[in-house]
Amino acid sequence: MSAARRVAAARAARPIYVLNGPNLNRLGTREPAIYGTTTLAEIEAQCRREAGATPLEFRQTNSEAELIGWIHEAIDCAAAIVINPAAWTFTSIAMLDALKMFEGPLIEVHLSNIHAREPIYHRSNVSPIASAVIAGLGAAGYRAAVRAVVEGGADALRRKRS
Repeated sequence: MSAARRVAAARAARPIYVLNGPNLNRLGTREPAIYGTTTLAEIEAQCRREAGATPLEFRQTNSEAELIGWIHEAIDCAAAIVINPAAWTFTSIAMLDALKMFEGPLIEVHLSNIHAREPIYHRSNVSPIASAVIAGLGAAGYRAAVRAVVEGGADALRRKRS
């Protein structure tokens, strides 16, 4: 096996981390006019189907410290991070600092179009460091993010450092 194929195989064995912030455990019943009726468990099942043979870690927390710990874990072992930071998108500098340490693909996902909502939701702290941002596609945004990682690979989604 060539060196390039060994590197590609090693990357493929690394999981995609799909991380979810506060209140997303309430999807399906929480403001369905904004977030839809799909539950987080259904989104997880969709992501796993989309990932196919690629390992996937799917997690949700209402604790900012726990989310930061998961990001630290991903720094050491993840192929990519797909993250819906929810409210922390707009408030957490600690989460931003942790995400800055991750050198692989980082895809920010929001179920609703944050730019079409109230002004408080217009300024994401994550977007400037993300490889890609998906907002307003509902649950399909998660599938699109996982598909982008699986099909495009880490190199296609590499972030530029400023």
